[in-house]
Amino acid sequence: MWLYVFGHELTHALWVWLCGGRVKRFRVSARGGQVVASKVNWCIALAPYFFPVYVVLVLLVFGIGHWLWGWGRHPEWLHLLLGAAYAFHVTLTWEALKTEQTDITSQGWLFSAVIIFLGNAAVLLMGLPLLTGEVSLGRVLAWWLEDTAAVWRWLSRVF
Repeated sequence: MWLYVFGHELTHALWVWLCGGRVKRFRVSARGGQVVASKVNWCIALAPYFFPVYVVLVLLVFGIGHWLWGWGRHPEWLHLLLGAAYAFHVTLTWEALKTEQTDITSQGWLFSAVIIFLGNAAVLLMGLPLLTGEVSLGRVLAWWLEDTAAVWRWLSRVF
């Protein structure tokens, strides 16, 4: 559990920095953690639920390993570790969401649920084509845009 809490709080801290804030305090234990920051917004509060930090770390390590030592010859290890890291993220996020989380209650349940769902869908939308190499990310995003437009056209006819 400590590993999950560490990743959760690290994600808060990373998003504080990405949003231009400063981390004033970082505390982690197996029972919980806390980040005190100069800035808080919905993105910072909800980031640990939609941003799989360990997946990103696996990608960074493999990217550096490929660049320095040619690890690209062994994509099966990348895929194995990415799957394990993403399963860790999804499973423990699901477990965390079963308890009252101040990150969620501070932003509202409905808003948080939508952001968490869309964030995880975006990770899969962008991640799967990069993993498979069968279709480009641009093509996948074009399909998403086309299908979203089709849904909006359908909704406008129905309502």
